[in-house]
Parts: sequence; C-alpha cells; structure tokens
Amino acid sequence: MAQYRLSVNMIGRSSGRSATAAAAYRAGARISDHETGLVHDYTAKRGVLHTEIITPDNTPNWMQDREQLWNAVHAVETRKNSQLAREIQLSLPHELNDEQRANLVRRFVKEQCVARGMIADIAIHAPSSAPGADERNHHAHVMLTTREFFGD
Repeated sequence: MAQYRLSVNMIGRSSGRSATAAAAYRAGARISDHETGLVHDYTAKRGVLHTEIITPDNTPNWMQDREQLWNAVHAVETRKNSQLAREIQLSLPHELNDEQRANLVRRFVKEQCVARGMIADIAIHAPSSAPGADERNHHAHVMLTTREFFGD
C-alpha cells in the first residue's frame, strides 16, 4: 500500500536559493542564470523520468522554456527577500507505471495549481538505486510560480 507524503517549501532569495539552480537540478537540465552568469548543469543527473512545464491557457510559448521561465522570475522578483517559487514534493504510488504516475501528477497540477493561474514545472524522479534505498520511492517535484499569470 502506498504511503502519502506531500510537502511544500519556498525557494527564496533570503535563504540564498535560486530558482534557476533548483529547476536545473530537479529536471536534470542545464540552465544559465542570466542574473549571476552561473551555469547550472545537471545533465548527468540520473533518475529523472519525466519533465514538463504546464501553463495556463494563452500564455506565451517562451514560458514553456525552463531557462527563460525561471530567469524571467528572477528578473521580476528583485527584492533581496523575494520568494521566487513554491516547491511541492509528493510521493507517488509505486503500484502505478511511469505513464500512470505522470498522468496523476499532471491532473493534480492542472486542477490545483494551473487552474489558479500558476505555471508549474514538473520533474518526476525514480527511486534511488543506492544500496539500501527504498525502491518504492517514486516522487515528483513541482516548482510553481508565486504570481498568477495575467497575460503579460
């Protein structure tokens, strides 16, 4: 039987965190941070099964690009104590297959987040292959914008 876990955290400047670095790590991607010039390259990261960005209707196409999206968030949120993103971490039933887990996360995110104007960056991770790790630990990371999208 699957055990339910959901946690929500903020990614903010006051704690020294970066939305571009967090998005790159979770997605196993390479993202250049236009503000600092740093390149966050996690393309060698294993276990990332699925990534996608889900946006509200009528958002510009560029918001589907992870690097452009999170750099735009950094450009808008300029205060030293800005909150850049919310992150939801949730466990997924190991009894489902990869496609079913992706559909479950997609449906949850669309209903609970995107319908409220947020943009969601999803990364679904496989359980760790490290010795002693729980092979049932399928989980998702969902990074959400903190502002609603209103068209510009």
